Amino acid sequence: MKILLIADIHANYEALQTVLKVPHDRAICLGDIVDYGPDPDRCIDLLRMKEISVIRGNHDNAVAFKVDCQCGYKYKHLSIATREYTWGILDRDRIEYLQKLPLLIKEEIDGKRLYLTHASPRSMFEYIKPETPDEEIRNMINEAMEPVEAEFLIVGHSHIPMNRKLGNLAIINPGSVGQPRDGDIRTSCAVFDTENGKVEQLRLDYDIDSVCAKIKERMPHAEELIAILRRGY
Repeated sequence: MKILLIADIHANYEALQTVLKVPHDRAICLGDIVDYGPDPDRCIDLLRMKEISVIRGNHDNAVAFKVDCQCGYKYKHLSIATREYTWGILDRDRIEYLQKLPLLIKEEIDGKRLYLTHASPRSMFEYIKPETPDEEIRNMINEAMEPVEAEFLIVGHSHIPMNRKLGNLAIINPGSVGQPRDGDIRTSCAVFDTENGKVEQLRLDYDIDSVCAKIKERMPHAEELIAILRRGY
């Protein structure tokens, strides 16, 4: 089975449409549908229509329960400002959808054991990045919400694509669909082949001009939000 892995959509509908065109048998979203972008409602509706499994991210959690997203200082003022915008867009049904999203998914497919969560096995707020020390990741695993009895740990949150090994554990991050932060402005996703355990990281062009035009027309801090999309961090 080929699983399309997506994460950190951040209300970027055009980017989401683009990644969902990648051939796949099933798609799983690792969270953060909302904040920063102009179309939180359309992104939620598309994921629901396609019956895509979604994990609750820290921004989904903040919008759903009106709590702190605990995101990095650099972008926090933008998340707060765009959250007010997001609340104005989403109706009660969509808010309840975010509230009901699970914090993790554990599955075995084709003999491969997968542990999927938004950020780290211990918390939806912690980052696992390419440079995160092995010992720090081991601590996250040892203190996980549920035991990490898997060969593949699949996360989002950092907005940075990653495929690294920690002993017998493969750690995969598909990067961000709607807010890449590795200097590449193209939308990011990955395809995980459960038959052979291989991961293909993909970068795709999308209609960034349309997204930026909507941000300029509708959103607070538009120039700063557009600049982030235009430079990829």
